[in-house]
Amino acid sequence: MVVIREYVNEMEALVARSVLEAHQIPAVVLRDDAGGMLPAMHMLFPARLAVRAAEATQALRILDAPFEPDGSMDGEMYFDRPPEG
Repeated sequence: MVVIREYVNEMEALVARSVLEAHQIPAVVLRDDAGGMLPAMHMLFPARLAVRAAEATQALRILDAPFEPDGSMDGEMYFDRPPEG
């Protein structure tokens, strides 16, 4: 495994991991915050996102790509739809 990104905010690292896993790239977030007891440790030791070495280039390409909505909702939000039935 190789570290491809570092994040000060753990939530950003978790979102990036989710994006990669949605593209079938297994990823792991590595953090050192004493098991959650010292959350301020993120300032000294950022959360790291790691993937397999063979998938690092593809993972970075996915994370660097601009977001493009797929248009499946046709501009409507899910909760704006009338109830069915």
